[in-house]
Amino acid sequence: MQTITPQEVKERLARGEALTIIDVREDEEVAQGMIPGARHIALGQLPDRHGEINDEDEVILVCRSGNRSSKAYDYLAALGKKGIINMTGGMLAWDRL
Repeated sequence: MQTITPQEVKERLARGEALTIIDVREDEEVAQGMIPGARHIALGQLPDRHGEINDEDEVILVCRSGNRSSKAYDYLAALGKKGIINMTGGMLAWDRL
């Protein structure tokens, strides 16, 4: 599993990189805040919405702690998606930066 730290994501955003970030948390969690520019596709919606994720893009998956995003990673990898990355520590770690 390819991973990235919240610090690395924050640094890349600060450099002006256009990142594709998918937040797989539930609606009520996302309502409390997201990484700027992230898209919301809840984990349970991935089977119906995975086609919205461009196969050519590097895609960073985010959840609360890194657990659900790792499940999303496994699911998308099983579908043959390339360039997916799990953000370790999730939004709990992001909020501590």
